[in-house]
Amino acid sequence: MNVARGKKRGKRRGAAGKAAVAVVCVALLASGCESAGGTGAEKAAAAPAKPKPARPAWNTHPESIASLGDSITRGFDACSVLKDCPEASWATGTSVDSLARRLLASPGTSSWNHARTGARMADLPEQTRAAVVNKPQLVTVLMGANDACRKNVDDMTTVDDFRADFEKSLRELRTALPKSQVYVAGVPDLRRLWAEGRKSLIGPEIWKLGSVCPSMLADSGSDDAAAEARRVRVEQRVLEYNTVLKSVCARDELCRFDGSVHGYGFSGQALSKWDWFHPSKQGQGELAALAYRTITSAEPPAA
Repeated sequence: MNVARGKKRGKRRGAAGKAAVAVVCVALLASGCESAGGTGAEKAAAAPAKPKPARPAWNTHPESIASLGDSITRGFDACSVLKDCPEASWATGTSVDSLARRLLASPGTSSWNHARTGARMADLPEQTRAAVVNKPQLVTVLMGANDACRKNVDDMTTVDDFRADFEKSLRELRTALPKSQVYVAGVPDLRRLWAEGRKSLIGPEIWKLGSVCPSMLADSGSDDAAAEARRVRVEQRVLEYNTVLKSVCARDELCRFDGSVHGYGFSGQALSKWDWFHPSKQGQGELAALAYRTITSAEPPAA
């Protein structure tokens, strides 16, 4: 009996010893892992933070310009009635103090005007492809007035379509020219242009012909509820377009949106004497000054 008890005690001691050895081994392994590399949390804390990629530097004095847009950038009605006058364009003109003349040593050979009278945002991708061929350091965009200036307010370009075409254009430009800068002017305040132009004797008579922004300018002398509601719809759509331009541009580190163009108070002298809606030569020069200020600023415009 004593012999049997001894054997049992021996077995228990052997099992206990094996368990102790196992515990020690586990402890050593755990200790070895931690001492060799630390826990996951310790590793994350000890690992140096990855440096953020440097933000591309904005060049305040680019040496070449390609301009995209509509009748405003073509200088329509700035020199003669119902005609383009690109030499008076705020962007690339040579007969006004244009952006190109302010920035470039050789405006005639280092700037290109791809804008087209009547163009809408749906036409911007095609203009962008034309600009890519020039490989400009700066691309200017002033587009959107014609998307709101339709015969009927129901025909205005939808915000979603406006966004899709602008995003497509910027994406294609960035793919082809990753280092080119983009200046995007806000859509001008069409309601303000109506309010200023209606003060003239000639403007409202010309607007009756219906060829200039009828969604805003039709019945220009009327202040009844229907006319006011129509103008409010156009005004709201322009604000929505500008929100799109600003938000899409903000995602591109080499794109600057200039809301001052929408907020600028054009006087009668700044409007064409032929249609009292498009910029005159003076107005084109004022647009150029706004763009120059934004492009040559060390910091982008305040939100």
